[in-house]
Amino acid sequence: MYITMIILLAAVVMAVAITQVGYLQITRMPVKKDFKLFSVLEQAGLYSRERYESLPKQEIVIKSFDGLKLCGAAIESNSGSNQWMLLVHGYTGSRAISTQFIDMFTDKGYNVLLIDQRRHGQSEGRYTTYGYYEKHDVAAWVNWITQQYGSDVSIGLHGQSLGGGTVLEYLSIAKPQVKLVIADCPYSDLTELMRHQLSRLNKIPSVPFLSWVNARIRRKAGFSLHQVSPIRAVRGSSLPILFIHGTRDNYVPTRMSIDMFEAKPEPKRLLLIEGAIHANAYHIDPKHYKQGVHDFLLEYMGEPVESPQPEQAEPISLSPLQLDRSPF
Repeated sequence: MYITMIILLAAVVMAVAITQVGYLQITRMPVKKDFKLFSVLEQAGLYSRERYESLPKQEIVIKSFDGLKLCGAAIESNSGSNQWMLLVHGYTGSRAISTQFIDMFTDKGYNVLLIDQRRHGQSEGRYTTYGYYEKHDVAAWVNWITQQYGSDVSIGLHGQSLGGGTVLEYLSIAKPQVKLVIADCPYSDLTELMRHQLSRLNKIPSVPFLSWVNARIRRKAGFSLHQVSPIRAVRGSSLPILFIHGTRDNYVPTRMSIDMFEAKPEPKRLLLIEGAIHANAYHIDPKHYKQGVHDFLLEYMGEPVESPQPEQAEPISLSPLQLDRSPF
C-alpha cells in the first residue's frame, strides 16, 4: 500500500509539472535578445545589426486595446509611395529577426513597419496568445499607418510563424486598407499544433495533458487553444493570401499551410520551399522566396516603384536557420 501511494504521488507530481511546463512554454517562453537574433542573421548572411542601425527610421510607441505599450520602427525608404508592408515576427523573436525581409520590400518601392509583438522586444505584455489578442495589436498598427499617412494607403501584412498565425487571425477584423497577407510557416489551428508538438515531437500523450494545459492557459492567460484557429479566418476571407512553407517543417507541419490553401477561396497562392525547416525558407532559397513574394505583390498591390539597391553579398549557406523551439 505504501509503495502504491508513493507511485501515485509521484505520478501526480509529474503530471502537475508537465502541465505547468507546458503552460509556461506555450505562453511565456523566454524571449531572445536582439543581439542574439542579429547574430543568427549575420551568420546566415541575411542581414546585420550595423546595417539596420544605419537605416533612417522612426521609433514608434502606441497603446494596445488593453493598455500595453507596443513598440515598432517605421522605415520610410520610399517617401513618395503609399504602399506599406507590416512585418510581424515569430515566437520568442522581435523586430530584429524581421530585418531580414526589409530589402525584399523597400527595393520594390514599399515602406516598411517592423513591430515587436506583445511580450516581445520592447513591447509590454505577460502572455503570448497566438493571435487571440495579437490580432488587435495588428489592427492598432494598421490604424497608426492610416492615421499618419492617410486612408488611401495600401497595406500588406507579412508574418512568420507566430506572426503568420497572427496576421491570418487578423483577417476576421481586417480594414479595407489591408490588401493582402503573406503567411510564412503559419499554423492552421492551435489545438492541432499543440497536439502535434506534444505527442509527435515530445512523445507525451496529448490525452489528458493537452486539456490540463489548456485549462491552465485559460485561467492564467485568458484564452483557450480552441479560440485560435487561423483556418477559420482563412475560410471566410476574400483577401489574397500567399502561404509559404518549407517542405521539411516538422515544428509547424507543412500540411497546415496546404490545408489552409485548400480551404481558402480565391485569390490565393502556395509557395513550398524544398528542403526548408521551420522559419528557414528565406534562408534556404532567397531567390525563389523573393520571386514568389514579388509576383504576388505585383498582382495584388499593383506596379511597384523600383528604388536604388546597394550592392550586397549573396546569402551564404551555413547551418540551418532555426529560430523557434518546441514549447514543450
